[in-house]
Parts: sequence; structure tokens; C-alpha cells
Amino acid sequence: MTVSYLRKATVQNIPAVSKIIDSAKDFLKAQGIDQWQDGYPAQSDLETDVKNQINYVLIVNGQIAGTAALANHDANYDVITGGNWQGPANAKYTAIHRIAMSPDFRGQHLSEKMISGLFTLSNQLGYQQVRIDTHPDNKLMQHLITKSGFVYCGKVLMDKDPNEVRLAYQFFLS
Repeated sequence: MTVSYLRKATVQNIPAVSKIIDSAKDFLKAQGIDQWQDGYPAQSDLETDVKNQINYVLIVNGQIAGTAALANHDANYDVITGGNWQGPANAKYTAIHRIAMSPDFRGQHLSEKMISGLFTLSNQLGYQQVRIDTHPDNKLMQHLITKSGFVYCGKVLMDKDPNEVRLAYQFFLS
């Protein structure tokens, strides 16, 4: 029987999280996707996530299988083009970032389980909606996002850089 659960990452987990992120960078590069190819997310980003207690790891049979950050706001989402966020303009939300699965666990639909766990956490923290974005060329992530129930809302820019366009999605918790 497979036992899995989501928990906050600890400082001791940073090497494993970093290894998963580096593997995801290689995976994206092999697909010709330039997402995460410029040094982001860096080790310092991962350390900050853990320090701020927003990094979560998916544990499967005692091993770290995946990682994701769950923030409570993203300034990059303040401006959206080609569409709009649904609901009140000042709505509180969580944002899923830096989601990645270990190559040892890819293909087992565990990313869906991780997103489901992040939905539960968001709900428990009192949020009614969750947002996420991905690179326009990252078709696998787009599939995962829409399969998980997110609805496409428009495009956002990372750090106001017109070369860093991302597709933005939203999910409402009931």
C-alpha cells in the first residue's frame, strides 16, 4: 500500500528539494522549454520558502517525492492581460509556485495529489481561491493545471518583464 501525505519542508529537506528542482530544470530543458533556465528558482529561493514556511513536500512511502510553494499573494498577479481574474478584485488567494516532482516518482499522477493537498491547505487557511501560472510552452503543466480544475484567466508577467509571459489560472474552493 502506498502511503502519502503533504507536510511543510524543513531545513533538512532543502538538499532533496533542491535536487528535485534541478531535475525539473533539466526536464524542461530537454523539452525545449526555457522556463527555469535562467537560474530561477535558485537555492536562495528554496531556502527562503522553507524559512517563510511556505514550502511543502509530498512524502510517498517515507521519501520526498515532490515539492511546491504555497504563497498567500503574488505581486505578479496584480496585473492580468487578455482576460481577468474572477471574483472581487481585492480577493485573498493562495498561489502555487515552484511545483516539481522527483524523476523517481514522475508518471504516477502524484502532482494531482499534491495540488489536491494544497487545495486542502488553502481551504484550512481560510482562502476561497487558488491561483497558478505556467510557461506558455509547458504543455504538461497546462494539462495538469486544467485537469486539476483550474480555469484559464489570462496572462501575467513575471517581474514586469515582457519576455516572461505566463498563462494564469484560478480555482475556487467551495
